[in-house]
Amino acid sequence: MQLQQLRYFVAVAKTRHFTQAAEKVGVAQPSLSKQIHSLEADLGAPLFERGRGNVVLTAAGETLLPLAIRILADVDTARREVGNLVGLRRGRVRLGATPSLCVSLVPRLLRRFHSEFPEIELYIEEGGSQDLVRNLGQGGLDLALIVQPTDGADPALLTEPLVRESLVVASTTSLPTPDGALRVTDLRDQPLVMFRAGYDLRDTTLEACRRAGFTPSFTVEGGEMDAVLSLVEAGLGAAVVPGIVLAGRPSLVSTPLAPPGIPRTIALAHRREAPLSHAAQALRDALFAYLEESRQRGTLPSGVELLR
Repeated sequence: MQLQQLRYFVAVAKTRHFTQAAEKVGVAQPSLSKQIHSLEADLGAPLFERGRGNVVLTAAGETLLPLAIRILADVDTARREVGNLVGLRRGRVRLGATPSLCVSLVPRLLRRFHSEFPEIELYIEEGGSQDLVRNLGQGGLDLALIVQPTDGADPALLTEPLVRESLVVASTTSLPTPDGALRVTDLRDQPLVMFRAGYDLRDTTLEACRRAGFTPSFTVEGGEMDAVLSLVEAGLGAAVVPGIVLAGRPSLVSTPLAPPGIPRTIALAHRREAPLSHAAQALRDALFAYLEESRQRGTLPSGVELLR
């Protein structure tokens, strides 16, 4: 099995077309097909079902694809790292983060990091924690800021808890607090603007309401962070969000929830068996330093507790 063969295989798997894959990797189509046949012979199984104008992965191909993507990503990282052993001057960091962190913590962190290491390439992927964890496992990311799952972390990942935060209720007007404090049960009759399915905050909110004995009602659902906040600003309902995303939105009122509220833990994750590159390690160190300095200056947002 050769790396070149894996690159050709991934190109065909992604394009589902041998000619287009050959053009993508810059080789003649007969050469690409020959290498794919050699790979299949080496593995002892066909990787594609070939039809007229239709290429479909076999079960063996489906099994190989995520492994091939991970191997190629690791090789790319190895090349970069070996080429930069003389010092941390160049490199690349691929960071994943949830949307709430992409509009709060991440911009300030990356501004600080870029000022110190201007020649390191930065790549950011915004997504839900489940998608980020999947991409980490496939080698598509070096680090990811995720919401730590309550049912246990992926054993293939090393997860470092960073901060615990209490979610708040965002609305255009102050919400009534019958007992002097807003409780989860008070959301029973409060129409909510709800995030799309698969979004971490949606799952967290629905689980808290379920434990409180009710199912919330929605005026509108399906958005991500910016869309949900804009819909709340338009007066379509309230939303349960991290308090840090409300900075710069003066038209929204933040109402904390009475203890125990709806807490969540933000963690930094990376693949357990893959050592961090020099650039990724530098970003990790910069993140920890930034959070510690924020605690010492007293600039951590209200309701955020540093866990390190």
